[in-house]
Amino acid sequence: MTRDLFARHRAVLPDWLALYYEDPLEITHGEGRHVWDAAGNKYLDFFGGILTTMTAHALPEVTKAVAEQAGRIVHSSTLYLNRPMVELAERVAQLSGIPDALVFFTTSGTEANDTALLLATAYRRSNAILAMRNSYHGRSFSAVGITGNRGWSPTSLSPLQTLYVHGGVRTRGPYAHLDDRDFTDACVADLEDLLGHTRAPAALIAEPVQGVGGFTSPPDGLYAAFREVLHERGILWISDEVQTGWGRTGDHFWGWQAHGRNGPPDIVTFAKGIGNGMSIGGVVARAEIMNCLDANSISTFGGTQVTMAAGLANLNHLLEHDLQGNARRVGGLLIERLRAVAAQVPHVREVRGRGLMIGVELARPGTDEADPEAASTVLEEARAGGLLVGKGGGHSTSVLRVAPPMSLTVAEAEEGAAILERALRSI
Repeated sequence: MTRDLFARHRAVLPDWLALYYEDPLEITHGEGRHVWDAAGNKYLDFFGGILTTMTAHALPEVTKAVAEQAGRIVHSSTLYLNRPMVELAERVAQLSGIPDALVFFTTSGTEANDTALLLATAYRRSNAILAMRNSYHGRSFSAVGITGNRGWSPTSLSPLQTLYVHGGVRTRGPYAHLDDRDFTDACVADLEDLLGHTRAPAALIAEPVQGVGGFTSPPDGLYAAFREVLHERGILWISDEVQTGWGRTGDHFWGWQAHGRNGPPDIVTFAKGIGNGMSIGGVVARAEIMNCLDANSISTFGGTQVTMAAGLANLNHLLEHDLQGNARRVGGLLIERLRAVAAQVPHVREVRGRGLMIGVELARPGTDEADPEAASTVLEEARAGGLLVGKGGGHSTSVLRVAPPMSLTVAEAEEGAAILERALRSI
């Protein structure tokens, strides 16, 4: 049945639509931190639909909210008042940390970043954008144009002039040998030098933890140091929180808070986890920035009632059950467990991350040379053992991405770590 579906998939969908596994997997249903495939096999899910299933599969509060809202009305567009949209916007604005915040809802992180770029370039009257090397911001024309990851950037054509800055990857590149303070100083000096050779950009867009890039991040405080330089020149800071938002990193509710010494970003984008699988993205910005557009706009599907009901129920569950705290506690145990395993597996170059956002980078033993074949082997072996993980990394996709639902238990963390250990030892 799965092979037949795969053949039908290939017949009607594009070749560049990536699929995991040599024998692709059809997931039919899920519950908690587990999913089942069409053959009835059960898996512990350590990737959550690319970090979208933030709380749990089939979370009763969310499924109930969706069903009740769908029984009333599913959609009406932003041309009419929408109570669930207003209520979720109020919560997000209050949680954002941005003063005088306004919220605009979209259907995805790509569209959220598109909107942030529109706002920044219109507000600043500049089409130049600073972005981080190894970054990923979506698959639209403008988002691809600023993505600093060749594997996910199919064209160099862009409406924007993109200037790439050092700092998103701590353990690779020309400053990797420096300690954290000197690394930050070198990246700031690079930024200042770059700005001396170009017209003033509209904004810097940066992921606090680079998701598709393999869960890499700079030392805490780097973007705060960047902000001092940017603020002097009126350049905006956009924090792409599509993967880091809502407490996934454990230590902070937003990833930018690790860099918040000089205040919050001017614009925050979000998506993925807030909908627990429903299509929600959005932008939060200061009112003067959000209101800078001089033409009308709407969103046909952004903020639709059924997705807003899901987002409200999911956010309430996350806050009431302190899933941020759980991500910190259980994620801390999991990362230390994986580091202990890594010390005995020569192919593991680094285990990094925070909270329930963990990357295991693989390299050929004794070198820094990426080993994508090893990553593919581990992905397959983990599946065979009953565990789903992701892949990423700007250096030949050699990083295993571990990001389970934030309700992960200690027992499930240990179970998943044991399966991953066996898979790593099989290389």
